Amino acid sequence: MTQIDLSPKTCANCPIRPRAICSRCTADELMELDKIKFYKTYPAGASVVLMGDPMTFVASVVSGVATLSRSMIDGRMQMVGLLLPSDFIGRPGRDKASYDVTAVSELTLCHFHKKPFEKVTHATPHVQERLVEIALDELDAAREWMLLLGRKTAREKIASFLLICARRLGRKEGESLHLELPLTRDAMSDYLGLTIETVSRQMAALKRDGVLLLEGTRKVKIPDFSRLLDEAGDDSDGATLS
Repeated sequence: MTQIDLSPKTCANCPIRPRAICSRCTADELMELDKIKFYKTYPAGASVVLMGDPMTFVASVVSGVATLSRSMIDGRMQMVGLLLPSDFIGRPGRDKASYDVTAVSELTLCHFHKKPFEKVTHATPHVQERLVEIALDELDAAREWMLLLGRKTAREKIASFLLICARRLGRKEGESLHLELPLTRDAMSDYLGLTIETVSRQMAALKRDGVLLLEGTRKVKIPDFSRLLDEAGDDSDGATLS
């Protein structure tokens, strides 16, 4: 069951403010957004929106992780993306959801009523600019995902997924990065187009080779980020190595 979060929150202490849709807004612009926003928390496994549903809101992920997936006419489903803190759900001017959005962990969203948000957007260049940046970032991510699914080996796919998580969810402790994986291995296999056995074998191989350390099945320590980058088959600029 979803619940409206009535606890006091302000844009000033928002953990995603530096990267969110409102990151460049002035104090006056934030006040306008504040009039139309509300927070909602979803439990793990809850459906946020289903493909084809009317979109009455747009939202930023404040905490937690959600998946983007799409169903085919024969019932098959493919996970096509992850939504991490500061990612944006919905599009101004688009009336229906293009994907299923499902909470993986407890998920808190900063919702904006869609019609009022569209009005604010038209009057606020800073929000317009950030929307364009987000759209371009998503385009880059989609192109990288095409490469990952089409050309990379199973080991490179696992390393690439770990890189995505490390860059967005990792925390620095000394020379190492620590993170908790947002997906189970079963969900990882679906996301990466692999079997769960292959995911487990490749994770074990990366651990054996010292690329990562595991605590249980979800907690990961990355001693050397550059080595993980090499394992993903990318150079420091994100391009595939020849």
